[in-house]
Parts: sequence; C-alpha cells; structure tokens
Amino acid sequence: MARSRHALAALAAAVALTSCSAPAQVPVETSRPTPSPSPLPSTLAKFTGQKLEWEPCTPYASNELSRRSFSDKSTECARLTVPLDYQDPAGDTITLGLLRRKAADPATRIGSLVVNPGGPGASGMNAAAAYARSREAAPLVRRFDLVGFDPRGVGASRPRVRCSTDAEWDADRASDSESDTSPAGTAKQLADARDYGAKCAQRTEHGARLLANIGTRDVVRDLDVLRAVLGDEKLTYLGYSYGTQLGAAYAEAHPDRVRAMLLDGAVDPAQDIAESLVTQMAGFQGAFTEFAKRCAAREGCALGRDPAAATQRFQQLVRPLSTRPVPAGNRKLSFEDAVTGTSAALYSPGNWPSLEAALAQLAEGRGESLLALADGYYSRQRDGGYAGTVDTYFAVRCVDFARLSDRAAIDAAHQRMLRGAPFLAGGTPDMSELDICSSWPVPPTSSAHVPKADGLPPPLVVSTTRDPATPYDQGVRLAKDIKGALLTFDGVQHTVFLGGNECVNRAGIAYLLDGTLPAEGTRCS
Repeated sequence: MARSRHALAALAAAVALTSCSAPAQVPVETSRPTPSPSPLPSTLAKFTGQKLEWEPCTPYASNELSRRSFSDKSTECARLTVPLDYQDPAGDTITLGLLRRKAADPATRIGSLVVNPGGPGASGMNAAAAYARSREAAPLVRRFDLVGFDPRGVGASRPRVRCSTDAEWDADRASDSESDTSPAGTAKQLADARDYGAKCAQRTEHGARLLANIGTRDVVRDLDVLRAVLGDEKLTYLGYSYGTQLGAAYAEAHPDRVRAMLLDGAVDPAQDIAESLVTQMAGFQGAFTEFAKRCAAREGCALGRDPAAATQRFQQLVRPLSTRPVPAGNRKLSFEDAVTGTSAALYSPGNWPSLEAALAQLAEGRGESLLALADGYYSRQRDGGYAGTVDTYFAVRCVDFARLSDRAAIDAAHQRMLRGAPFLAGGTPDMSELDICSSWPVPPTSSAHVPKADGLPPPLVVSTTRDPATPYDQGVRLAKDIKGALLTFDGVQHTVFLGGNECVNRAGIAYLLDGTLPAEGTRCS
C-alpha cells in the first residue's frame, strides 16, 4: 500500500536568515473581557487531579532518535493517565508520554508551552527535546516550561498502534503491486486495504476500542487533561501541520481555556479527506517544480538542464523500477520507495542537495541514497525496526474524516491527485489512503467543517506561500475562520517557525511571550 506524505519532517524545515517586511507590531486587543475557564466534568477529577512523577527520560526511549534526544539531563519525563474512552471514564485507562524542560528563569516563568509537531503520528516528546537544545527557542525556554506529549498510540504512549510487522513493512515497500491497474490488480489493492485495517484492530492492544478513540476528538480531551494537570488555567500551545488541526479543534471545544496559540503549516478543517489529498499533491508538484529549477542550474543534474522537461526525465528514471528495482546496499530500491524518498525530500530546501545526489546516483543504477530518504520518512531504524508512525497516521486520519466509500468518487479523487502531481504519474502514492479509510474497522468520530471558536483570544497562524504539504490558502482560511492574525512566509518548505527565519521567529516569540500580534499584512522572506 502506498503511504501518504504526512508531515514527519515539520521540525526539519530550515532556511537561511532572511528579511522581514512590515515589522511593526500591534498588541492584542485588551478591552474585550476574558471569560474564566468553564469547569471540568467532575467525572474526570481523578485524571485532572493526578500528580505527575517526573523522572529521567532515558527509559521512555523507544527508538534511535528518542534514545539520543532523551539523554539530555535538563529534561524530565512522566506518564499521564487518561481514559481509554471518555464516555466511560471509570473504565480502562491508557498513558501518554510527556517530556518537560523547566523554565530556565523561574522568576519570570509564564507557564507551560505545549508543543505538537504534527503527523498525525509524530512525537511531541522528540520535538520538545529538540527545542530544549535550540538557540532559536531559547527565549521561550527561558520563560516557559517546554512540554511535549506523545498523543495516544504514539511513541512512548501506551499502548501504541500496531498494524504491520517490520518484515511486512519491508515486503510491502519492496512490492510495486500498486502499479497494476488491471481489474485483478485493483481488486488485490482493495483486499490489501481491508486486510491492513483488520490487522490494526487485531494487533493493537484494546483493538477496535483504541482505534475508535484515537482521533483528534479524543486527543483534544487529553490535551485539556494535560493542561489541568500541569497547573495552567489556560493553554499556551504551539502546533505544526496536523498539530494546527489539533489546536483548532481545542480552540473550538475550549475557547475560554486558551491563553495563546501559534499554528504553523495550517490544515484546513473544512476540507474533506479527498480534497485534502488533492491539494497536498498539487503542493508537492509545486515543490518539485522549484526543486527542478534549482537542480537544472547545476552541472550534472540528473533531471537535465531544462526544468520544463524535469517531470518527464524523473519518470524515465523511476518508472523502470516498477519491474526492475535497482541495488541499494543489501536491499533494493522499488518504484514506491523512489517516489516516497523524493517526496520526503521535497518538504524542505535543506534536503534538496541530498535529493540531487540521490537522483544522480539512481541515474548510475544505484538506489542507496533514495532508499535512505524513504527509510527516514517511514521511521525505519538501522536495525530494521519501524517506529509505527505511519500506522498511527492512518488510524487517526481514518476517524478524523467522514468516510468516502463511493468507488466512483474515490477513483475520481485518485485521478485528480495524479493530474495535480504529474511527476508522480504511473504510480499510486497517496492512493491507498482513501481505500484504507473506506473500509476502516471503526466509524469516524469527526468530520470536515468550518471551525467556530467564539471568545477565542486571537491566535497567530503562520502560512508559507509554497508549502508542499499544507498549501498557503489553507492558512489564510484558518486564520479567517478562527479570527486570528496571519503571518505570511514567502518560501518553499513545510512550516518555518523556529526553523531558521529570524523574521518569523521574532514575530512568533513576541506573540507567545506577551500576546503581541504582527501588524496585518506582515510578510517574511
């Protein structure tokens, strides 16, 4: 099954320090009365009143990345207990992993800053650990307790979503059966999609019960329990990519419990699952076009010196892999992994030199570098193990949207995706998501809608003009819908705050510290 391009690379986005236009700042309106937070349900008292036991983070590590990240002695970790099913708070419980870096200047501490890096499926603990060491985040670390949490099913949270074994992942990626568009091939793909969902229910602890309570609806409830347990009357929140969807949903549910909310790389809650994939594919085509222009200017570009012919040249490089994979160390590079590795690198221009080198290597008949890029996307470790991020991605996506089960509508969406991203034509990246969700073993718990959060303090929405994964217009719409301020970044990457741009950092830090919003129309570049 071809896997969707979710935003695991949100924190890797980085560009050189550049200029900022319209730097003037305006304060948040203070004349509007701020309502007191509404009381929490008494049935949740045992959860909101729990005392966290903070300890060294090393035991919370579950893979190579977290083992490195969690070795920092300035951070501490704990487990937050929450109901498996909020409709049955007296029933089974699950735990969420937390990581905290306490404010460096306790005398000027504001409260907690809760971070979610996106996905769904990405680790907030890893994100917070990275920011704890970041010079760019230092002004925030000085005044806030920096807190990252692994949402239910993710990373150090227990239980985790488990659908495919490591061997099944390797075999699935090595197979290019998705390229078979014959009636028999299509039937097999649909059967594989149903089988995938069934395995998720069979192999995940609590099975269908966890899958039915893993979506944004329930993570918002967890986030409010976390806010209460941390002792914050109101939430200060930093969300990237899918984390903006989570933040917007929290704002809808609890507008009176928000202090400040910075949302970078916005997901438009009003888009259904098909439209979100169609617009995302068009965004990746735009990033590929920009990459091709840069590559074409360099001697030896594997896509040639004519950017207009780059899509055709890319297809000439990767299409033969569907029947003849090339060596990649002791493995082989399939067509699926070639387009996955390429798409993963398109998230940020910082990765483009690696992609140039990988395509040049492919032109020579070797696939190690593109396979490594795909491995990074899938969170495959050097020992061959998988972190399970993509399994969680599907588990959340399939309950966050109304189910699309009409075959004609699914096929039409597939065709629109490929028309919007011709560099991927001939394969089926992102195709199986609609198929998987159409036969998912539990029903949706959310649906697309225009968000409404009356009484919400104005949030700050950061949107990048040529963001491949969350197109610019989505941020424009979200800012309008939730009555927030829009900060525009002119660039080609997915998310930018604390990712190397001084202008965006200055505006975002000022907002999170004291509520100062950038002037209307502010653009950074």
